Amino acid sequence: MIEEMRLRDLGVIAEAVLPIGPGFTAITGETGAGKTMVVTGLGLLLGQRADSGAVRSGAEQAAVEGVWIVRDEGPVADRVREAGGELEPIGNGRGELYVARTLTSEGRSRASVGGRAAPAGVLAELATELVVVHGQSDQLRLRSAAAQREALDRFGGVAVREALREYRTAYETWRGIDHELRSLTEERDTRAAEAERLRATIAEIEDVAPEPGEDAALHARAERLGNAEELRVAAAAAREALSSEEDSPDVSALLGESRRLLERAGDPALQTLAEQLAELGYRAADIAVELSGYLADLDESGPHELAAVEDRRAQLGVLVRTHGSLDAAIALLETGSARLAELDDDDDRIERLTGEREAAASVLDDRAAALTGARTEAAARLASAVTDELHALAMPDARLEVDVTPGGAGLHGRDDIAVLLAPHSGAEPRPVARGASGGELSRVMLAIEVVIAATDPVPTFVFDEVDAGIGGAAAIEVGRRLARLAQASQVIAVTHLAQVAAFATNHLSVQKQSDGSVTASSVRRLEGAEREAEMARLLSGLSDSDAALTHARELLSLGTAAG
Repeated sequence: MIEEMRLRDLGVIAEAVLPIGPGFTAITGETGAGKTMVVTGLGLLLGQRADSGAVRSGAEQAAVEGVWIVRDEGPVADRVREAGGELEPIGNGRGELYVARTLTSEGRSRASVGGRAAPAGVLAELATELVVVHGQSDQLRLRSAAAQREALDRFGGVAVREALREYRTAYETWRGIDHELRSLTEERDTRAAEAERLRATIAEIEDVAPEPGEDAALHARAERLGNAEELRVAAAAAREALSSEEDSPDVSALLGESRRLLERAGDPALQTLAEQLAELGYRAADIAVELSGYLADLDESGPHELAAVEDRRAQLGVLVRTHGSLDAAIALLETGSARLAELDDDDDRIERLTGEREAAASVLDDRAAALTGARTEAAARLASAVTDELHALAMPDARLEVDVTPGGAGLHGRDDIAVLLAPHSGAEPRPVARGASGGELSRVMLAIEVVIAATDPVPTFVFDEVDAGIGGAAAIEVGRRLARLAQASQVIAVTHLAQVAAFATNHLSVQKQSDGSVTASSVRRLEGAEREAEMARLLSGLSDSDAALTHARELLSLGTAAG
């Protein structure tokens, strides 16, 4: 629950502290005093969109701070810790959660959760666990089919929740298979053309049969063959110098003669050098043999091999130009073959997926029927319970019906949900979207929340002028129902009706002061005579009218007796 809120420079409110606490808190005040700013401030703490127009005129920024009492363990505490925040322990498995939001006049917004800066989105996530806010816009939202379905599903509790979870699992499975099958079927011609192109490309690469690095090797080979004559002269001269076929001295002969001279000298030191000369002689002979092989290769290759190399390079060049590189062409043989196998398997895949879709559709039908059954059962109970509540809300002859009819399939099921209202005897039930007045919508919404709270409790309810369009006995019953709701949850209501405020256990008044040029508002907790005066003002516009004060005391006595 919300323990306390602090507002600064928000709208006409200069600075205010709202001690809220458990039970039913009513917030009243003159028109223009800033009652709605309390709800606006709460909305900022709940991650709603920030509007720089809410910053008080002349102020640099508005600030809202709130203290929540939450459990030490649970989804709220877990999300706070995920965001880096902490709870302040207060015992009994509970802790205080400090939340703040600032809004500058330029429109920049900052938020903190549990003492740590956090995105406004974290506040919005926490809000789903902490608060339900109802205003006149929500009464209009109740006219939508989606809002009516959400209300029914909340009331349905575990049975509807589990049926909906199982349905969604089946629906996602069916939708995934259906999407894949549709893609295959609709793109069959495109995929067939892709297969033909890929088959031709793979055949072209296989005809050439390239090897990794072959283009670089052929380039080097072509360079050598193109300079064959120069290479032949150089290699032949080198071989002749190492090992001459003529009588002229060569390296091998000179090394041999030098070795023999050193060996005949008989000096051990020269013997070592003689051995080194022998090694050089062996190496020179080996090189001469290799040069002879090189020359023989050049003689065998000749111009005809150069032409063959250039032809091969031309073939590889086509692949390089087409695929960017020889490596890419070789890689395509592997990836393209796998893709071609996939494309050629289309007919088999379509047949297989068609069977899988039929099986998934059968499971989906069963899950949809189970969800419809759970909703239909819950709809009857919801209609009966809300009808009873409407009778207590000064609509004695009203009857509510909740229709569950077949609709289009979607993530939320195959049901169309319609809330129908017959406001008096003899009237045919009509959709609340068309047949309910503003005051009737207010009471229908309140009745639904009171009934749902018994099966799906929410820590805090906030009502912004839920009593709009009603008065008299109906307003008294609205106040009585809010007090009843407050027995299980915290209730905060902004109201302009004394009949509603009378049932509050905590009465806050937004009061404005003006010095003739600047208007500022603050918040004050009312008790005793001050509360009686405010109630009189709400009833008659006069806080000191004896008649109004008498009526105010009667209402307060009624509220006290109800509590």
